[in-house]
Amino acid sequence: MSKHDAGHKARKRFGQNFLQDESIIRRIIRAINPKPEQHMVEIGPGLGALTEEILDLTGALDAIELDRDLVPILRTKFFNYGDQFTVHEADAMRFDFQQLIQDDRPLRIIGNLPYNISTQLIFHLLSHSHIIEDMHFMLQKEVVLRLAAGPGENNYGRLGIMAQYYCKVENLFLVPPGAFHPAPKVDSAIVRLVPYKTLPYPAKDHKLFQQVVRTAFGQRRKTLRNNLKELIDSDALERIGIDPNLRPERLSLADFVKISDYLADLKG
Repeated sequence: MSKHDAGHKARKRFGQNFLQDESIIRRIIRAINPKPEQHMVEIGPGLGALTEEILDLTGALDAIELDRDLVPILRTKFFNYGDQFTVHEADAMRFDFQQLIQDDRPLRIIGNLPYNISTQLIFHLLSHSHIIEDMHFMLQKEVVLRLAAGPGENNYGRLGIMAQYYCKVENLFLVPPGAFHPAPKVDSAIVRLVPYKTLPYPAKDHKLFQQVVRTAFGQRRKTLRNNLKELIDSDALERIGIDPNLRPERLSLADFVKISDYLADLKG
């Protein structure tokens, strides 16, 4: 079967764009560098362009596919791998990745993620970061720029801060629209997320840290004084060395942890 199977039309509601450029596929596989002893998991394998290459190298893979019409295509195509290839017909947004853990091997997750769910799915996967070795995703270029952005950059915000709290983030390379069928209207990029074994800036209260970041970016154009006034006053911000007149995108990850730790200490 070819990378693009004329018998299956890409579905708009699933945000499907099937990868078909052989040179891009090879470049992605080189970046992932899958090995036979590793536990590989693919989200949204589509027609199996990456699946085929990974199975050739590792001999085993768990795939998570929402489109029920694709499931039998994938099972038929990779039938000769037997129970070493498992398709889970499921929504990755609600999937419990913990159930895939059978031994002490962490998961290596890959996926060409639909643009309409990519950020929610990344937040879902970050909650499983303790069982994940790394993640390689094809995403809309703007999402990758947001994931990798640092303080002061236009794309810096909640998504990047939360991803960088858990992971080292690397923007690897661009993928042009012509690499897909049908061609999307936007550029894509490959990003690598590697969860830290030890968090560089662990927050005392993780939920409170999330709340501080979410609240700080509630209105990007406003200062911390305005956005955080329900959580912390200006004097307290100054006491911990943070200028309340700054906009949220000027603060580092460490600064946000400092604010949330101050609030956690107040709660006792």
